[in-house]
Amino acid sequence: MFTDSHCHLTFPDLVDDWPAIASAMHAAQVDRALCICTTLEEFESVHALALSVDGVWASAGVHPDNEGVREPDVDSLICLGSLPKVVAIGETGLDYYRLGQRTLADMEWQRTRFRLHIRAARALGKPLVIHTRNASEDTLRLLDEEGECGDTASAGGVFHCFTENMQVAQAALDRGFYISFSGILTFKSAQSIRDVARQVPLDRLLIETDSPYLAPVPHRGKTNNPSFVPLVAQALADLKDCAVEEMARVTSDNFSRLFKVQP
Repeated sequence: MFTDSHCHLTFPDLVDDWPAIASAMHAAQVDRALCICTTLEEFESVHALALSVDGVWASAGVHPDNEGVREPDVDSLICLGSLPKVVAIGETGLDYYRLGQRTLADMEWQRTRFRLHIRAARALGKPLVIHTRNASEDTLRLLDEEGECGDTASAGGVFHCFTENMQVAQAALDRGFYISFSGILTFKSAQSIRDVARQVPLDRLLIETDSPYLAPVPHRGKTNNPSFVPLVAQALADLKDCAVEEMARVTSDNFSRLFKVQP
């Protein structure tokens, strides 16, 4: 019934608890999830989980925050992205939140890495899973420069765990992307995100946990897992004035369409 479009099931907080998590997901009617890869070193475990569990798929990519890891190239991303049950390229994008003493010019390595992911996704015809934090202008600019304008040649994808304003959301929508909301939607301090969520069309919405992070209220501060994604769906349903069952159906249908998997 519910689909978690973005979770990290092989992270240390969750990897040893899979049987309990699977049981909790079943009880919560969460029957599908996309397990996100954040380093090439991690890919094997992400892919193995997807191959072993019905209703779980994998992505292939290197998170923009990760330094000191094996760098991808287009060919390696295409190779991994071509494997069974790998349905997306990413998590990729730009993150300028932790610049420290660095300047934006110093972050060219992130921009280069992002371009490689875009090119691989376009070659494969598979969607991008995009992370952007304090970097929306450059994120959109690089998408445009690499041809991601929403036409039939575009890979498309999703802006995950969305925390930007409506102007950025509209720019993403105009380029053919989906918008995914996480447990942040339930936080008291997140009224601006709820205001954006009200305006995103139903047919471009996804829900996620981004677990093990960002557990929704009333579990905020605890380790998150996909069984909590119905709480995100409920928050979104309240904003859209529809039943949670309808939100589950809509977001699951959107997931199937974007990632080209069976409903």
